[in-house]
Amino acid sequence: MENFMVEMAKTISWIVVIGVLGLGIRVYGKVMAEQWRMRRKLTMQGVKGPPPSLFRGNVPEMQKIQSQIMSNSKHYSGDNIIAHDYTSSLFPYLDHWRKQYGRVYTYSTGVKQHLYMNHPELVKELNQANTLNLGKVSYVTKRLKSILGRGVITSNGPHWAHQRRIIAPEFFLDKVKGMVGLVVESAMPMLSKWEEMMKREGEMVCDIIVDEDLRAASADVISRACFGSSFSKGKEIFSKLRCLQKAITHNNILFSLNGFTDVVFGTKKHGNGKIDELERHIESLIWETVKERERECVGDHKKDLMQLILEGARSSCDGNLEDKTQSYKSFVVDNCKSIYFAGHETSAVAVSWCLMLLALNPSWQTRIRDEVFLHCKNGIPDADSISNLKTVIYKLQPCLSCQVP
Repeated sequence: MENFMVEMAKTISWIVVIGVLGLGIRVYGKVMAEQWRMRRKLTMQGVKGPPPSLFRGNVPEMQKIQSQIMSNSKHYSGDNIIAHDYTSSLFPYLDHWRKQYGRVYTYSTGVKQHLYMNHPELVKELNQANTLNLGKVSYVTKRLKSILGRGVITSNGPHWAHQRRIIAPEFFLDKVKGMVGLVVESAMPMLSKWEEMMKREGEMVCDIIVDEDLRAASADVISRACFGSSFSKGKEIFSKLRCLQKAITHNNILFSLNGFTDVVFGTKKHGNGKIDELERHIESLIWETVKERERECVGDHKKDLMQLILEGARSSCDGNLEDKTQSYKSFVVDNCKSIYFAGHETSAVAVSWCLMLLALNPSWQTRIRDEVFLHCKNGIPDADSISNLKTVIYKLQPCLSCQVP
């Protein structure tokens, strides 16, 4: 009897194992068949690309090309590592395939099929004609949901259009000009800190790591613009967002298990265990700050950016009281996360690029400095004087177009 039970247990175990394997193969096969069907349709339309392997797509080739570039970069000296074409360093495989297959091609990362398009006019036409149909890819938005929620950056279709209709007017030029004073208030302490560091060194040359300072300054601007508060109130939010960013990016979106775990288990199951906890903490901090700001603004006719967005969100939420409250809260929290994270990170990166390019061209530093002192009182810009800074604008626009943050 005992032997019979043992044999029965083994049989059941094998049945379960075979069933799980069969289900996995079936799911993977179905997904792969869909990817091959999509690839065949693109090929029939003249869109070619590197041939993928059965299970890993083009990931092995991508990793090989990237490792070759990294090994070659070790032989570069400090004088020739700066390049305007940074995409060829960050994504060398995309540049490699572009030279082989042209400006439009397809490639695969396991169960994900990608369409590479380096054709500005075509991209512009697609965005104008099919914005709501295309949207953002699901595997990216799902992985970034914890850090950006379903705000205007990650949402698609009518939900995106609805949020954009509320938020976009608050970033029109006439309203952004009103934030110049906030930028100056946030930048002055940073510049004073750098001057103090120069004085302590007692030399004309001083090593300053600007990344964190620029990130803190841009975060301060956003905190002041959104909540009328100093950076101290948003400091914990930014700290948690940075931790959440590191937790999410721990697993590479393209290379982690070829996306198979995303298909079978979802995007969060194999991620960092702290993601959910950090997400809840950030949402709680943002909502507390929003409610505190609402109480402060009672009877105040001077409204900040977030107050204006809150009013638009409140007036547009439909449904019963409970649904309306939840919809309102989700809208506010998700878009606060988007503004906090995406806004301050991109601004800091853009300024970093500008400073680096100015450091490489001392003559432009002199021209810009002279122009600022000519048009700005005490060398401090305001909303009216910015339009007169032609040289600044002339150098800033190429930086933003070539080194996109």
